[in-house]
Amino acid sequence: MTHIEKDTTMLTNDQLSQWDRENFFHPSTHLAQHARGESPSRIVTGGDGVFIEDRDGNRLLDGFAGLYCVNVGYGRTEIQDAIAAQARQLAYYHAYVGHGTEASITLSKMVLDRAPSNMSKVYFGLGGSDANETNIKLVWYYNNILGRPEKKKIISRWRGYHGSGLMTGSLTGLAGFHKKFDLPLSQVKHTTAPDYFRRDDLNQTEAQFVAHCVSELEAMIEREGADTIAAFIGEPVLGTGGLVPPPAGYWEAIQKVLKKHDILMIADEVVTGFGRLGTMFGSDHYGIEADIITIAKGLTSAYAPLSGSIISDKVWKVLEQGTDENGPIGHGWTYSAHPIGAAAGVANLNLIDSMDLVDNAGKMGAYFNKAMADAVADHAHVGDVRGEGLLCAVEFVEDKADRAFYDPAKKIGPQLAAALLKRNVIARAMPQGDIIGFAPPLCLSKTEADTIVLSMADSIKEVLG
Repeated sequence: MTHIEKDTTMLTNDQLSQWDRENFFHPSTHLAQHARGESPSRIVTGGDGVFIEDRDGNRLLDGFAGLYCVNVGYGRTEIQDAIAAQARQLAYYHAYVGHGTEASITLSKMVLDRAPSNMSKVYFGLGGSDANETNIKLVWYYNNILGRPEKKKIISRWRGYHGSGLMTGSLTGLAGFHKKFDLPLSQVKHTTAPDYFRRDDLNQTEAQFVAHCVSELEAMIEREGADTIAAFIGEPVLGTGGLVPPPAGYWEAIQKVLKKHDILMIADEVVTGFGRLGTMFGSDHYGIEADIITIAKGLTSAYAPLSGSIISDKVWKVLEQGTDENGPIGHGWTYSAHPIGAAAGVANLNLIDSMDLVDNAGKMGAYFNKAMADAVADHAHVGDVRGEGLLCAVEFVEDKADRAFYDPAKKIGPQLAAALLKRNVIARAMPQGDIIGFAPPLCLSKTEADTIVLSMADSIKEVLG
């Protein structure tokens, strides 16, 4: 043991890379290429504001905030100090059977103060995937308590992202999360993605496309039977499926259908919660009246793992009835409401307020999206530039006139992401399309936004001419 400890203090870069490839199972990675050393890797050592640094001394502008999560930016001592203080005082106690900590109780109050007015309680987990697993279990429990054992199916959307578990990977509407995993599970049904750019009928107006999405949803409900459908889950803005804001009127029209058939609305706000759209919640932004809201990423700005399921008054009353009839609810994680995560959440939400980051996300997001469109939208191979708040995507096409997409084998998206990286800007090549996505920290400045835009324009010239 002593020998190992001595070695770890004197590691060379090559040794650390070797250990990485020999021992570390990376998520969402080409495992064989990584293990063989054929694909690039990066060992991150620090960060400050919108920048990260790696062990080779590179300073990179993180245009994706980790995975849309480091909303307050890197290196915030306020959150670091809160984590350290909590660890010293009480690193862990569980939340079962009514136990709580000052941090977890305070954070639940802060979340509810910021959530839409119809929300009642918040359950804390660790990540967005487990939060959506919780949500589906609660929806099933809810309908069993109400004496509706058949009302269990969940409608999601193609191109939606809701996690990587068995149920949550099923809710996700992206092929890479289903292929060879025997997903989706039979209880999940997928309806049309509200992606106007990718509509099948290019002659449709935006209003006609919304009507099409609604009619497809109604047809599915008719086909499956409303008495078998428990809930509809959707991100206010499609995230990993391409950073796609909904067409005008979409959420109002969808919710009318759900209310008509007594189908619960789950708003997955893992990406949009706590300011990314320039509003505290995406539900506020689009007038979504959710029964359950999923939160994670922005809850702690990823300084510690924490997620949440915010439960409406309507659902909570039935959950209470269930425990009166059946005893304590049989659901919980060992690390639910972990005090260190909760302490990070309290400090993070205070920082969002004190730095006025919700307002900055709205104003800077508007500037960033306009600047990006002005710089690249006219390029022959740029099919769409879109965004909302501090979300922005550029989608590429081989032929602009008839919206013909590139052969995926050409890997246009990854090529562009690599070109951006050469310019010290991190963007994300989104799955299922040649789409470059940006979701920078909410503290982004005008100068930093300009840097991203210029780098994107130069990268397009390099890769596509």
